[in-house]
Amino acid sequence: MRILIGLLAVLTLVFGAVSSRPVAAQVTYDVLIENGRVLDGSGSAWVRADVAVTDGQIAAVGDLSDAVADTVLDAEGLYVAPGFIDVHSHAAEGLTTKSLSAAKPLLAQGITTVVVNPDGGGAVDLAAQQDSLLAHGLGVNVGQLVPHGAIREKVMGTSDRDPTEEERAEMKALVRKGMEAGGLGLSSGPFYVPGSYAETEEYIATARVVSEYGGVYQSHIRDESNYTVGLLAAVEEVIRIAREANLPGIITHIKALGPPVWGFSSAVEQRVERARAEGVEVFADQYPYTASATSLTAALVPRWAQSGGRDSLLHRLDQSDLRTRIRSDMVENLERRGGAERIQFRRFAPDSSIEGKTLAEVAAERDEEPLTAALHLIEQATPGIVSYNMLDEDVERFMRQPWTMTCSDGGLVARGEGVPHPRNYGAFARKLGRYARDRGVVELGFAVRSMTQLSATVMGLPDRGRLQPGAAADLVVFDLKNVDDPATFRAPHQLSKGMVHVLVNGRVAVHDGTFTGVRAGRVLSASAE
Repeated sequence: MRILIGLLAVLTLVFGAVSSRPVAAQVTYDVLIENGRVLDGSGSAWVRADVAVTDGQIAAVGDLSDAVADTVLDAEGLYVAPGFIDVHSHAAEGLTTKSLSAAKPLLAQGITTVVVNPDGGGAVDLAAQQDSLLAHGLGVNVGQLVPHGAIREKVMGTSDRDPTEEERAEMKALVRKGMEAGGLGLSSGPFYVPGSYAETEEYIATARVVSEYGGVYQSHIRDESNYTVGLLAAVEEVIRIAREANLPGIITHIKALGPPVWGFSSAVEQRVERARAEGVEVFADQYPYTASATSLTAALVPRWAQSGGRDSLLHRLDQSDLRTRIRSDMVENLERRGGAERIQFRRFAPDSSIEGKTLAEVAAERDEEPLTAALHLIEQATPGIVSYNMLDEDVERFMRQPWTMTCSDGGLVARGEGVPHPRNYGAFARKLGRYARDRGVVELGFAVRSMTQLSATVMGLPDRGRLQPGAAADLVVFDLKNVDDPATFRAPHQLSKGMVHVLVNGRVAVHDGTFTGVRAGRVLSASAE
């Protein structure tokens, strides 16, 4: 009996102790991505892991085989990466419209964040732009740059002169206002009007304001060919501004444009590496194409003829002596672009029939010399063009640099509108498919880093571009073997392929390759990240 009583006491103590232990509640995640090949954005090789998402953030990464989630996405055989960041985007205007705010062409490339107002153009009032961007919801996140050229034009028009002290102070005040509204940095376009009329010192002065806020200086450099100062001197100008203003400098959509500078990528690389060795933060971004896009006016018409704006240009073209001088200057500019066969029209509202045709083809149809035809078109409107002007060797050398980010330089337009550059639809997919998978120009992890962590770090977005707990749950799950960019220069309105799932701030925007209609994007600022 004593033995039985003792045994019962022991059993009571044991089971009593067990039953008194609190049972941990099982966590239920919002989204669980299982069995994926995880590329964390650092450039490292992929590792097999699960990724859990809760409340818009990455909650856990690793073996989560016992986890429970409201939505489970099977990523077996697929790659999981941070959402891609497009650091040079012209999508702002499209994103403010109800029909395009879902950003489907961007999501189809895996893009979850765009940085707008590049090249010195865009909204001067960033707060008002934010309201417009949020009016219909956003399919992707948006970061804003403060546009130097637009500010200069607001303060002093398109006059070819230095600002007065009062005008310089007003420009700096507008830059400060933009940064306080959440700007990520200053964009500039010394190649364009009116930015081409600004001296280096003007850029340094405005960039110093940006430096106070930890921002960047992103520049469409003064010359990507040999129009004026030359490609190498233009690169040195960015380096000087970054050094003297004490902030990161970005050579945006880096390229060697036209036969006179083909092969100069090596010399550009040397100058950037030398500056970085000296402690100057210099970066670049790039789209993976051998053709650029701009306006026919920007490509061919000399800057002196554009002083004062379009009305002044048209007035000069009405004067026979000035028209002859303008046309004479355009001869060299056309040669820099590789000739009339290398210029293709992408948008011309007065006559859409020329869209997709080259300047040579249009001139032949009209029985005119190419420059004569060009002037007649410019007098009607401002034709948008694609310019075939780069060598693959230069594109690939720039792409291999650890300081080069990925961008599209693309816009967001209605399907079927014009014949835009295919980068609008395919830039990021093209780099993954054509240059990483097929050609092996860069490793896959290296390519993803150029689209994610590098971009987020440079732009001051610390919780983006990283696949780690605590980071924002902007994620892309892609099928590498099926990644494709079917958009072409003649038929550009085609969505990229291969993005299986895309999450924006933890919400599924693309599921099994189908758009869900979710608009979970936000307007981002460095101060809020």
